[in-house]
Amino acid sequence: MAHTYTKIHIHAIFAVTRREALIQASWKDELHKYITGIIQMHGHKILAINGMPDHVHILFGMRPTQSLSDLMQDVKGASSKWVNQYKRLPIKFEWQQGYGAFSYSKSQLLKVMRYIEDQDKHHKKMTFQEEYKCYLEKLGIDYDDRYVFKDLQ
Repeated sequence: MAHTYTKIHIHAIFAVTRREALIQASWKDELHKYITGIIQMHGHKILAINGMPDHVHILFGMRPTQSLSDLMQDVKGASSKWVNQYKRLPIKFEWQQGYGAFSYSKSQLLKVMRYIEDQDKHHKKMTFQEEYKCYLEKLGIDYDDRYVFKDLQ
């Protein structure tokens, strides 16, 4: 085959260290734009981004020119540096180690985009931990509760 063709859609989810509600409404949109810029700079296509004060959801079309782990390291590292550089908080901002990443077919994208856009509605019913565990269970992913999240301290 002369060319490479892919359709890879990834839904990535990651949380603030200790799941603290540190992302402020006053700069949340700027943070999302910054993260969008990082992803686009690497040639990937943003389909949806949203979150809550303690976590972020991103749905994007991924090109096979970069590993997912390298992209997530760049997104999380650069965005936390951005928050700290512009002194958005009186304390140091960090993302929790690790992330969740789930692939979806094109037929599922609208449903996932709506889910990401409606984060406020979902979190009136369940916490981030409950949401994330539901994802793991829905997708048939075995997990050990001790390793899913760092304990709140």
